[in-house]
Amino acid sequence: MKFGIEGKTALVCGASKGLGRACAEALADEGVQLVIVARQADALAQAAHEIAQRSGTRVIPVAADVTTPEGRALALDAATQLAHGAAAAYDIVVTNAGGPQTGDYRDLDIEKWQAALNANMLSPIELMRATVDGMIARGWGRIVNITSAAVKAPSPYLSLSNGSRTGLTGFVAGFARQVAPMGVTVNNLLPGTFATDRLKGNLVAGAKQADMALDAYTDMRIKGVPARRFGDPAEFGAACAFLCSQQAGYITAQNMLIDGGAYPGTF
Repeated sequence: MKFGIEGKTALVCGASKGLGRACAEALADEGVQLVIVARQADALAQAAHEIAQRSGTRVIPVAADVTTPEGRALALDAATQLAHGAAAAYDIVVTNAGGPQTGDYRDLDIEKWQAALNANMLSPIELMRATVDGMIARGWGRIVNITSAAVKAPSPYLSLSNGSRTGLTGFVAGFARQVAPMGVTVNNLLPGTFATDRLKGNLVAGAKQADMALDAYTDMRIKGVPARRFGDPAEFGAACAFLCSQQAGYITAQNMLIDGGAYPGTF
């Protein structure tokens, strides 16, 4: 199936590795021109080169920290190098930030909470605010926020993620319905346990909190997924590309959980 987004322009955050890179790769495979952003310049440049070589589409790396106003400005201004030739003129925006510190809530002071809220709630809102009017003017846009399965099933060692990402989810619930009449969709992707570097850190933290050996804890986590495996980032990227497609124009304000069936609820 062709998604009908060839030639569109996209900003993908946190795209040097993991789920952000998987989303960038899936969009590039559909012929989308990309600006990819991450903080580590060398890893990002390598990712941009590899994605461009694989897909044949244009990929511009911008080494920046989008949790800062200066970093967001660099990412937004890079749109001038793509088709529309105007700052912030992106058709597709994929927000993504590395998860905040894990651990017991007693160890989390106000500064850590403020940093988590800035990275996982306020910065995505700022990127949406900066790009949505251009989408509205063109009558088409797709925004996808990578959040976490913790939004639906909070984990006791992910307190910062539980709180900050749930705040973003609440904002999107209203915002998405406001812009839907203008052809702009806004959805959240909620990843469960995917085989990324971030997962490795979460497993270490979870094993420590559970007072278990890492191998035993990892095996327990795998057995807790009905699919009996961790997810492949490419599967996540494909879901992101679908939400950005022409075919997904009637899907908005949704929280798509991709966790191999781990969440036990009906809704």
